[in-house]
Amino acid sequence: MSAVLNAAFPVFALILTGWLAARFKVLGESATQALNRYVVYLSLPALLFRAMANADLSQLNHWGYIGAFWGGICATFLLAFLPLGRRGLALSDRTLDGLAGAYANAGYMGIPLCLALLGPASLPPSIIATLLTACALFAVSIAIIEFDQHRDRHWTGTLAKVARALARNPLLVAPLLGLALAVAGVHVPSGVDHYLELLGASASPCALVTIGLFLAQTPAASGRGAVGRMVFAKLLVQPAVTAWLAFRVFDMPDVWAWTAVLMAALPIGTGPFMLAQMYGRDAGATSRAILVSTIVSVLTVSLLVAWVSSHPLA
Repeated sequence: MSAVLNAAFPVFALILTGWLAARFKVLGESATQALNRYVVYLSLPALLFRAMANADLSQLNHWGYIGAFWGGICATFLLAFLPLGRRGLALSDRTLDGLAGAYANAGYMGIPLCLALLGPASLPPSIIATLLTACALFAVSIAIIEFDQHRDRHWTGTLAKVARALARNPLLVAPLLGLALAVAGVHVPSGVDHYLELLGASASPCALVTIGLFLAQTPAASGRGAVGRMVFAKLLVQPAVTAWLAFRVFDMPDVWAWTAVLMAALPIGTGPFMLAQMYGRDAGATSRAILVSTIVSVLTVSLLVAWVSSHPLA
């Protein structure tokens, strides 16, 4: 329980800080856009680049684990993405719903939680889950949104426009450059690495404060059904599907299997909100889904932690 509270409290407290800053006029509406652009174009790319550049490629070659965690992501994405009762919703908005339903708060909550509960052996699978969430899932979502926004022309022109947009997107370029350095065996100089570490460390707190600002500056969202669906998909469906794949379909050590389930059970991270802001889409439902899932996860993840603690690892 203490591990959950220690991981969840800072997330909720930072959102509350942003909300209070807006309510007491410490930060205005311009701060929301400025902070979000800082995260999207500076701090988050630095975080993703450094994670990939310093990744141990040998530890990433666990296809059973990747299949279990990615399978849970895909199932949950589709559940939140499908236009059930929302026929008129744009493809971009449905993609953001799907992203929110599958995007775990892996880096900020997941890694500390797994280390506290499962020990150092959980660090490699935690990093893989973070990369699949922040890089692979993000890349797929951005590609769909770009296609939706540029499909009014011939398909060759659409593909060319999407390719150019993706090539300029820092959230995709940064991790790909980091991966290229890791594959080539090139090490980032220590001074540059420390600079990237400092810049990347600001991504989560700035994004969470931005969510609080946005919540305080926007009226109550009408899409309660969408919020409920995203929260249900993230906190219940994704860990259930991941657990079935990890324990019944694929073969892996218990520590890896439980890490996959714990990472899948985390609340929604800030990525969907930042992407909605970046593309000028309505971020009201997404921001509330992040807040609600974070609060509810104190109960759901606590129950999961108690369940994991009662099962000795093989």
